[in-house]
Amino acid sequence: MKKISILTFSGLLILGVTSFSKTQVLKVAFNQSENHPQYKVLKDFGDKLEAQTNGNYKLEISPNALLGDQRATTELVQNGIIQMSVVGNPVVENFSKNFAIISLPYIYDSLDHQKSVFTSGVLDELFKSVSKNGFQVVGAFTAGSRCVYTNKPIEKPEDLKGYKIRVMQSDTMKKMLDYMGGIGTPMAQSEVYTAVQQGVLEGGENNEVTYMDLKHYEISPYFSYTNHLMVPDLIIINESIYSKMDTKDRETFDKLMKEAIEQEFVEWNENVKTAKKVAIENGAKFVDVDIKPFQEKVKPLQDAVINSSDITKELYKKIRALAN
Repeated sequence: MKKISILTFSGLLILGVTSFSKTQVLKVAFNQSENHPQYKVLKDFGDKLEAQTNGNYKLEISPNALLGDQRATTELVQNGIIQMSVVGNPVVENFSKNFAIISLPYIYDSLDHQKSVFTSGVLDELFKSVSKNGFQVVGAFTAGSRCVYTNKPIEKPEDLKGYKIRVMQSDTMKKMLDYMGGIGTPMAQSEVYTAVQQGVLEGGENNEVTYMDLKHYEISPYFSYTNHLMVPDLIIINESIYSKMDTKDRETFDKLMKEAIEQEFVEWNENVKTAKKVAIENGAKFVDVDIKPFQEKVKPLQDAVINSSDITKELYKKIRALAN
């Protein structure tokens, strides 16, 4: 009886240790607030992942850039200090120039087209290609469609003449706005409101959610649907963590991530509706635009990126083939 008791106790102890130690916490860096649609989708993804892997994996999301900016958190993921992060596509472009193709001006006809691209599998090889850098891209979220906003309607490239428009701090983004007819002015997002007030800028370019959230309708009441850019936000994970997942758990992770990407588009569209309503109530005017003249203007920039490698040429064909 004594032997049986000892064996039973030992077995329970082993089971307890195994049960305790098998949960892998995936720390996720996120630079937006808990109200952001991407945060809500990530949290739901984490809850489902924990349930469907029987507690093998648990997400711990740190919002509001608490773990650092996107470049810093990418390094943390590479080094395994944290396990995951959501970063803008330009961050990953630093590791592979081929990623420029998926944030090319006017490569997507609509959010539905972008969703088809993100869920079709055509980007799988591109996403895996950075694994040698210590991380892998496991999915892409939409950040909406970026449009120009200023103190007047922008309906053709000539309307932007002499207008300094804030763009992301990227040479490609500056060239894009220059080609569109204005003067691309790289600047931190936090400085835009004051810069427009002081006449340093004539406006900015962003999605409806950010436009409303930062109250830019107060300084630039005309939001013109140039729809020139849809920059993806990429979900990255430490390569070692991902590759060492049990096959079944990794299949569950991938399945849930694909569902999360589709759900994020739904959440984003809902947020856009709310943002537009608030902006209109505060005097904003949303202007529909014939985008063809702007598409023609940025063609030299498109051609440069498309023809930069055989991979980008092939990806461009596949992406455009999904436009229906």
